[in-house]
Amino acid sequence: MINLNYNMPVQLLLKSNEVIQRKSITSYQGKPFIETMTNGYFIVDDKWTVKYWNKAAEKLLGVSENEIAGKNLWQQFAKSIPVEFYAVYHKAFLKDIPVHFQEYWVEMDAWFDVATWYSEDALCVSFKSSNHPYPENPANPQERLNTLTELYRFVTEITNDCLWEWDLGTNEIFWIDGGHKRVFGYPIENTLVPAGFWKSCIHPDDKDRVLLKLREIINQGNECIWEDEYRFKKSDGTYNYVCDRGHIMYDENKIATRIIGATQDISKRVLLEKKLSSQKMEQQHAITRAVMTAMENDRASIGQEIHDNLGQVMIVAKMYMQMVQKSEENRDVNISKALGYIQEVIDVIRKISKTLIIPPSHIIGLLNNIRILITDVMAVHSIKIELHETSIVESELPHELQVNIFRIIQEQVNNILKHSAASRASIELRKHKDQIVLSIKDNGKGCEEKKEKKGVGIINIKSRVELFHGIVSIHSQPGKGYELEAVFPLDLISREPA
Repeated sequence: MINLNYNMPVQLLLKSNEVIQRKSITSYQGKPFIETMTNGYFIVDDKWTVKYWNKAAEKLLGVSENEIAGKNLWQQFAKSIPVEFYAVYHKAFLKDIPVHFQEYWVEMDAWFDVATWYSEDALCVSFKSSNHPYPENPANPQERLNTLTELYRFVTEITNDCLWEWDLGTNEIFWIDGGHKRVFGYPIENTLVPAGFWKSCIHPDDKDRVLLKLREIINQGNECIWEDEYRFKKSDGTYNYVCDRGHIMYDENKIATRIIGATQDISKRVLLEKKLSSQKMEQQHAITRAVMTAMENDRASIGQEIHDNLGQVMIVAKMYMQMVQKSEENRDVNISKALGYIQEVIDVIRKISKTLIIPPSHIIGLLNNIRILITDVMAVHSIKIELHETSIVESELPHELQVNIFRIIQEQVNNILKHSAASRASIELRKHKDQIVLSIKDNGKGCEEKKEKKGVGIINIKSRVELFHGIVSIHSQPGKGYELEAVFPLDLISREPA
């Protein structure tokens, strides 16, 4: 006799080629797995009136459905049923999770393995008997193996976590192999549960969506796979995130008859995704704050320049012009001095304009703009800056990218002037394979990389680079200079900013 171990689906799959000829996934018409088991199943209301009694219950207890349907369960078995059964069933009515127990029934001379649920104002009972370890056809274990092998072939193509089969005709779900016990803590395995119990375990915020989608797929009559993610209640009342997948079986009239599937716990993945999403949002907030801070700093700097410098110069120029109006004495000298101060204001405004407005790249080009910036900086600061470019074709670079590259260089040059005390610096822009690489180095005092990465300036630069899916890296140590490198993927720089 073949010994069937329901906890070893892999072994069954390994044997599948020896006992059956594999068919396409949509052609499986084997017996429902429920029919291969000996589980009895019945439902009673809160007055113990029998509402449902399956074929296996008829065989196990020797009472047909016609004899007991609509009658009181305890009256029917008053002389034989153990008192312990009655006590446990009453207890089950007070709980919203399954109750599992084993008891010896003297009259039947058999041990009974029983699981009960309180669902939808009714008590559902699934049970097995030691006197009936095999289904109706014990002489043909090969058929049983074929059914199990085919079942596992379908299910393992989805997952092998918490296996189940749903008979849509009787609205019963068979929880297979103890996955729901292991993952969700329900004290049952290889046992029938009412579909209503499964539905009651779906989180209230997910329930309508999940059931509506399932009904729509089943009603289509041609979709074979149902899949959804939702929160599923555990035995302790908490919820796990799950991914449920099922293969829908149809009869010759395209009527769905049952679903074979599996439930997978994805809580770790979902929680990790939420954490990463939260971190990404926080990072975006940090970038936004850095950009806003940089803008406010620029405005404050310009405002201070206008107030403290230009304003005072214009007051002096106005004073000289007023002296000309009041007296002809030294008229030409006063006019000349006033014009000199006005020219000074014009020069400062031009300098500020260069900072704020970049000459159009299609007129003088990105590289020329960088050269002008370097020339202007070296004219007033004692630093030597070199520009190196390799394989750069400016016309291939989008205007927005050129503007951002210039702003990054401008920002980093200002950082070098303010913080590095460097005497030399270099700017390198090159095309390397499928990337545009910008590298800015100096021989200044350097810094600790961890501290620098949190600065407003570097965050502002990173935000500009990330607009074009680029990556920023920093290499620096105290006393050993500073290098900033920005890499832009060439296959993405022609697209719109993210």
